[in-house]
Amino acid sequence: MRVAVIGAGSWGTTVASMLAPKAQTVLWARRPELANQINEGANPDYLPGFELSSELTAVTDVEAAIDGADVIVMSVPSHGFRSVLEHAAGAIAPTIPIISLSKGIEQSSLMRMTEVASDVLRGHEHEQVGVLTGPNLAREIMAGQPAATVIAMEDQGTAVEIQSLFMGPLFRVYTNTDVVGAESAGALKNVMAIAAGMAEGLGFGLNTVSMLMTRALVEMSRLGVAMGGRPSTFAGLAGMGDLIATCMSSESRNHRVGLGLGQGKTIDEIVSEMNMVAEGVKSTKGILALADRYNIEMPIAEQVGRVLYEDAPVPEAIAILMGRSAKPE
Repeated sequence: MRVAVIGAGSWGTTVASMLAPKAQTVLWARRPELANQINEGANPDYLPGFELSSELTAVTDVEAAIDGADVIVMSVPSHGFRSVLEHAAGAIAPTIPIISLSKGIEQSSLMRMTEVASDVLRGHEHEQVGVLTGPNLAREIMAGQPAATVIAMEDQGTAVEIQSLFMGPLFRVYTNTDVVGAESAGALKNVMAIAAGMAEGLGFGLNTVSMLMTRALVEMSRLGVAMGGRPSTFAGLAGMGDLIATCMSSESRNHRVGLGLGQGKTIDEIVSEMNMVAEGVKSTKGILALADRYNIEMPIAEQVGRVLYEDAPVPEAIAILMGRSAKPE
């Protein structure tokens, strides 16, 4: 088995290092200096302090990484997903499984990443394109802490093969056929994690954060089901599980963005302090556009959008949410 992991951020590197002892794994990094560091056993930019598998190889030629691969794992942020895939398209056979790790929405098209893959690779078998998603904080998994994830793919035979590849003593993998639900949940929860971080930044406690998370799950499910997902998916690892981890952990980039906003920092100040992409900053606009397309009410996402894009004060956004008219749960 040969695996190509495209994208050497924290999660892509973690997945590649986890797979390397079990399969020949090649990790594509955009920058030569980062590839060299990975080949020496470390990724100090994204995973400082962690030792990578000695069996992992990094390259800077995306076509070389994909050449001969049995599985392609895409770990490129949503804003660069299409361009990287277009560059590699000529080397990708139509039957090769493609698994996306990216949790975002393409701004120009409002497509999920599996939809982008099918759009770029027009002759590719769409049932071989899936997503891996769940409460998967990279540093915790690198530290050897138990975790679980979901592989959502229409072809269950392929999904089971990939499940076996990823499964480990401390990494439990489930399968699911609901690609739309699992993938949309991964993108939607990033917006909600910003809201939870904002509440924490204002000094609010668990009552407030629990309220936001619970109502966030309602919003996520409402839009995800309208898009074609199954309600049960949002109660599982891809939905509630990922929402809890992203809203509660200081390791979550989206939570950190919200925390900074709640503490009075500007979005430009926060982004300049981070060397990794917080998908929710870009995806919120797309999520709101999808909500408008499907005529779905998403008050939490709307207020996150106002803070991100209209410089609305965070206390004002919270006050608007709390002041909405009374209604049944």
